[in-house]
Amino acid sequence: MHRQPLLTQLDAYLQRFPEEQPVVTQFQEFVTTHPDCFERSLAVGHITASAWLLSPDQESVLLTHHRKLNIWVQLGGHVDGCPEVPQEALREAEEESGISGVQLVESFIWDLDRHRIPERKGEPEHWHYDVRFLVQAPHREFHVSDESHDLAWVPLRELEAYSQEASLLRMRDKTLTWQANASRKAH
Repeated sequence: MHRQPLLTQLDAYLQRFPEEQPVVTQFQEFVTTHPDCFERSLAVGHITASAWLLSPDQESVLLTHHRKLNIWVQLGGHVDGCPEVPQEALREAEEESGISGVQLVESFIWDLDRHRIPERKGEPEHWHYDVRFLVQAPHREFHVSDESHDLAWVPLRELEAYSQEASLLRMRDKTLTWQANASRKAH
């Protein structure tokens, strides 16, 4: 089944972040119920893939000032039928930033977020089931795509200056905890 790899990753995510069980359950139910969950044409909603793209020194994250939503968010978008969600997150990061050679820092899901997308130009309001991965750029030079008003490397500790969005702050906090744990293990 083409959905099984994602369901397996969702199970592993729940083991790492048991406090996020309500959102994991929403994702599991959605993926199990909708064989076409990866298709943008599924009107109720669909799986999307995002990259929490860290700078080479892992001190900043690349955010996009999204053209359609008019807010600062992480890079990402539709998977257009592809069930290989981690690879789609990498593809989206490269397409939206112009940075080639981005790589997963961790192979597991970094974050999950289910959010409403408002009606726009005849497309009805729907849900995005966003699966997010921790990714790192090989350099800091980027190119602003047509999907963005702008891109910016935002220091993790200054994220609130760009966004108060709970899911972005949650990813930032996970990153800082991950960095602190890595530093403790190194010493």
